[in-house]
Amino acid sequence: MTGNKTEIYQRIDPAAWGRIFVMGDLHGCYQQLMDKLTRLRFDRQTDLLVSVGDLIDRGADNLECLRLLHEPWFCAVRGNHEQMAYDALRTGDDGLWLANGGKWFIRLDEQGQQEARQLIATTAALPLVIDIDMGKRHIVVAHADYPADRYEFGNQVDTDALMWSRRRINLNQQGRSNPILGATHFFFGHTPLDRIRHYYNQYYIDTGAVYGGQLTVLELNNLPV
Repeated sequence: MTGNKTEIYQRIDPAAWGRIFVMGDLHGCYQQLMDKLTRLRFDRQTDLLVSVGDLIDRGADNLECLRLLHEPWFCAVRGNHEQMAYDALRTGDDGLWLANGGKWFIRLDEQGQQEARQLIATTAALPLVIDIDMGKRHIVVAHADYPADRYEFGNQVDTDALMWSRRRINLNQQGRSNPILGATHFFFGHTPLDRIRHYYNQYYIDTGAVYGGQLTVLELNNLPV
């Protein structure tokens, strides 16, 4: 997949929001998210929830999770599962998607499939990188990795790696990686883990909600600097 700079990157102005939260891979676990937001006293009038992507597949409430894209208090980067769904519906070649949790789509009635098609089509416009410069905390959110040693807004990087790569987390787990320069905090999902993993300035927050784990939602305003 290719894209220009404006398609890949999106800036969020933190001054426009009260509290800002980042969420790990959702994968259809809509009720778990609603319960979490209630416990956090999330204010839909003033707060913002940023997703690392993979809203859909494997879980029970995929259409409800896609409907979050309509909410003014919600934004997301595109995950590889959104990409698989988009590619499957665009090309008619749905084998990869169905093998990776996409069978929920064929169980929908005609009206549900039509709505899902429309929502999945909108995911093609989602950014692959969200940038939130909070001063002492400069936050970068991508689905799988930021495939460069230095972050720069608008830098041309491998878009497939942003959604699919596990190279950096594998190196981190082997003790062979380094900080990513150019921002203070990087948040990734994609790789299901039993708990949050923190390496240097990188946080891996897919804690396996769809596999019986907890859904991670973190308040960015409270991160250590």
